[in-house]
Amino acid sequence: MAFNTLGRAILLASFSFIPLNHALAQDTDEREKSDRPTADPILTDTILVSAVRASRDERIATDELAMPEQIALPADATAIAARVPGGAFFGNGALSGQLSYRGLAGQRVLGRVNGQRFATGGPNAMDPPFHYAPSVLVERIDVARGVAPVSQGPSLAGAVNAQLFETDFTESAGWSTDLRFTSQYRSVDNSYALGGMAGLSNEKWRIGVIASREEGEDYEFPGGTAVGTSFERNLYGAHAGFQTGSGELFLEYRRSETDPTGNPPFFLDIVFFDTDFVQGGYRGEIAQDVQLTLRLGHVAIRHLMDNQTTRDPVAPPNRARATFADADTSTAELALRFGEPDSYFQIGADTELTDKFVTITNPFNDAFFLESQPNVEAERIGAFGQWRGAAGKVEFELGARVDSTNQSAGAPQVGTAVPMGPRGLAAAFAAADRETRQTTMDAVLRTWFPLGDITPRMTLARKERVASLLERFGWLPTEASFGLADGNIYVGNLDLEPETAWIAEIGFDLDTGDFSLRPTAFYRRIDDFIQGVPFDDTIGVIDSPVEMIASMNGDPTPLRFGNVDAELFGVDLDFALRPVDRIEVSGTASFVRGKRRDADDNLYRIPPANLRLSAAYRGDGFSFGAELFAAADQNEVSAFNEEEPSDSFAVVGLFARYGIADGLALEAGVENLFDEFYQPHLAGRNRFGASDVPLFDRLPGPGRGVWARLTGRF
Repeated sequence: MAFNTLGRAILLASFSFIPLNHALAQDTDEREKSDRPTADPILTDTILVSAVRASRDERIATDELAMPEQIALPADATAIAARVPGGAFFGNGALSGQLSYRGLAGQRVLGRVNGQRFATGGPNAMDPPFHYAPSVLVERIDVARGVAPVSQGPSLAGAVNAQLFETDFTESAGWSTDLRFTSQYRSVDNSYALGGMAGLSNEKWRIGVIASREEGEDYEFPGGTAVGTSFERNLYGAHAGFQTGSGELFLEYRRSETDPTGNPPFFLDIVFFDTDFVQGGYRGEIAQDVQLTLRLGHVAIRHLMDNQTTRDPVAPPNRARATFADADTSTAELALRFGEPDSYFQIGADTELTDKFVTITNPFNDAFFLESQPNVEAERIGAFGQWRGAAGKVEFELGARVDSTNQSAGAPQVGTAVPMGPRGLAAAFAAADRETRQTTMDAVLRTWFPLGDITPRMTLARKERVASLLERFGWLPTEASFGLADGNIYVGNLDLEPETAWIAEIGFDLDTGDFSLRPTAFYRRIDDFIQGVPFDDTIGVIDSPVEMIASMNGDPTPLRFGNVDAELFGVDLDFALRPVDRIEVSGTASFVRGKRRDADDNLYRIPPANLRLSAAYRGDGFSFGAELFAAADQNEVSAFNEEEPSDSFAVVGLFARYGIADGLALEAGVENLFDEFYQPHLAGRNRFGASDVPLFDRLPGPGRGVWARLTGRF
């Protein structure tokens, strides 16, 4: 990046604003009138995505620093979650981004929507969890700071939850309405987004419906158009709750429909995702100081992807592919909590049943089909105990859980037009032992010590993760890699051991009112880390059916998912400064280093060090500012994976906000003010031949554009 560009960005940083992802971001009034569980500030980072103050003259409170009013809301809510300290974003398409947290991504980060966990439908994770959380419907995003508590289920790298709009109970018998909406336009991709909720509630009942519609064209960047980045998605649903005594019976349903959407880093594009969510249960007090939570849920995903509908140019008939994928997830959770919110003992059990089926076809040849994931199943059942309390002035949360996971796969069927190589691999897989059971154990200790304005804190944890169904049962050599999108061909491994992470974190929270600072240093030692390794010891020598098939598809050195030893360490922080009335300066900084412990190499796709700086003037009903995001170059790359380094960059944006009337606000801004060309290190690589982005180059960030958004709540 040119020096003058970086210089301009640094100069503007003193006038730039990006809301701090502060632990106290959730609106106080919302907490007081909602009976649903809320995040603990010392243990959770909360990004308040959609909030409209009741009055145009009401100033933004000091604990509302996470509102992303200075950015155009991305269609992919993962990009918002990535703004927490330690967060980063895998750019795999307009609706397919993945969250990286302190260097770990994919299934190592537990993603949920409205507290519901589920398996993705696509074999290449085109639908990570937040694919089903349109930004215009997201009320807040909660991210467990560093390590997720055992009560949230198994998770190696952390946990994140997107909470969509829901109407709340009131304190009177009369019915009240709750209307919310968000509408936005972005010029850089000529996109629009509309979303809202309509609800009725009183002290006993709450009923609401939500809906959203989003559509965008290919985005522009300095130098042309990134072809294949258009998107289209609809979501609608309903929710209800009945409050009896001190508890609530609740039920919700949503339908998400993603229409043709380009995915430039992948071999195939989305034709559709048709997904149904349903969950219900009970939460409340069943006796004095005894809380019960019961939740049952099911998610059904139906998916088609191909290289004909959106791909430009389309693949020739002999290379045409259409892949059908189904995924069903059923979950059940039960927990009992004894004591007060800040001093309790909790026990619970949960189960998760996943059934996936993936079939690859050629739309021009009915005799060509392969069941690449034939009825693969995972059945997990777990139990946990968690104790929150204090020893003198030292507060702590101590928990442990155990999970037993059984994984199995059916025998794959292949069509008569499939060549003998894949047919032989299918027969070998059918003859193998395709069932395994593994037990994992997690333990977490999080402790903190309030000392006036400063609170030292420490975390020690042991976390485990069982291999995914793809990593274990991917018998056919393909580019499916759960979103790595690196062009390598991978094959599964029936003998994978669970990943085991030993984690230590130390930091402090300082808050004097006018200044806050929250740094954290962390270390993760991971035994049996799962990543791509050479298929065999004769690298480059094609002496196996897997290597022959991979070579015919352009990769003579396929990778096998294997266990290695790794470590990650780093530091991240956020801060906020209010030097004078109405002026706020804030920022985040993140650094992580990932290394192999069993080889002289770096881990793959580790985000570079990055910095956010911000400042804003906040007036009565009117605010304005600018924002800076800068990333260092990344030269600590994986030689084994032939990962290329990336250059540093800095981008600046402007924003303004005006409260038009009670509950109604207009926001607008400019993104990438200087129209800088940049390629984020974690961006996927282009596979669209008709694009202005060269083949296999990293996708560039969007160019200069304007955006406007209208939000309301009545």
